[in-house]
Amino acid sequence: MRNFLAKTVAVGAIAALALTGCGSGRDGDSGSGSGDSAKGFPADSLIGVALPAKTSENWVLAGDLFTNGLKEAGFKSDVQYAGASTTVADQQAQITAMVTKGAKVIVIGATDAAQLSTQVAAAHQAGAKVIAYDRLITNTPDLDYYVAFDNFKVGQLQAQALLEGMKAKKPNGPYNIELFSGSPDDNNAGVFFNGAMDVLKPEIDKGNVVVASKQTEVKQTAIQGWKAEGAQARMDQLLTSTYGNKELDGVLSPNDTLARAIITSIKGAGKPVPVVTGQDSEVESVKSIMAGEQYMTINKDTRNLVKETIAMVQALQKGETPQVNDKESYNNGSKVVETYLLPPVAVTKANAAEAYANDPKLAPLTK
Repeated sequence: MRNFLAKTVAVGAIAALALTGCGSGRDGDSGSGSGDSAKGFPADSLIGVALPAKTSENWVLAGDLFTNGLKEAGFKSDVQYAGASTTVADQQAQITAMVTKGAKVIVIGATDAAQLSTQVAAAHQAGAKVIAYDRLITNTPDLDYYVAFDNFKVGQLQAQALLEGMKAKKPNGPYNIELFSGSPDDNNAGVFFNGAMDVLKPEIDKGNVVVASKQTEVKQTAIQGWKAEGAQARMDQLLTSTYGNKELDGVLSPNDTLARAIITSIKGAGKPVPVVTGQDSEVESVKSIMAGEQYMTINKDTRNLVKETIAMVQALQKGETPQVNDKESYNNGSKVVETYLLPPVAVTKANAAEAYANDPKLAPLTK
């Protein structure tokens, strides 16, 4: 059962370890739309896509898929990436320019979820619809839709795999682990973390799992900008301060880039690689999983996410209401945003061939 607050912007919900479950009906709901679906717009209209910096393979792929997919659907597209600094100013300017150019829909993968309300409001005032892609945009009543993988479930799957992997290597606990979370300006980081703690906290409370550093809050575990060097530096510090003569059994890493940096740190210290989680199915991490180092990743097929987003754009173009399957869970601080969720898949060496069978880039790595 998911925690409704796990998807809100409240600081307490993001930081809390204790989670209380409540249901969220989300299956098979076609939705009534966020406000008026309007009267549609010409099929060759401009669609803006504002993405964050190219910090992962999936963001690079998303840009290419949007460019090609929108063209194939008959739209004009303006696909932009924020600068490498990961500051929000680039993206704010890009969205403003898209509004000025007359974009009918603006798709936003937010650089900073909390600093785009002015631009989203301007888009709405100009008559454009706004879709949050992958990352929920917070504190604005003007966001129309959100399309993403089920990120709370991602955290749960990572934590379940962490426990299973540690038990497979060492049947009896207790297990010493460390926790990492993503960038604090990415709304998803808190959702991943809360999903994981929904699984891990009961084990921590029972003493079966021990966070030896005692660093169990998002503000202690966050890695600014999702930067590999930040994760490696924090892992270096943890190994020095906590694991001189202590065994490290597992590390909760929120994505593949950080997972590889954590593993680099551990190997550099001459210690055995513990069970390390990940996300994004990056090529180097899939290779690492097949080589027996990184334990798992999460497959969130970017092709499917972009496909569903373009389907939303096409529905809006026709004056129809886009399909959603969750109208309860995603409160952005100003409204509950109608959402289309896709299911994530946990991947270990055992099921990698099956999970990537239809992925031309990753399937060969699992042979």
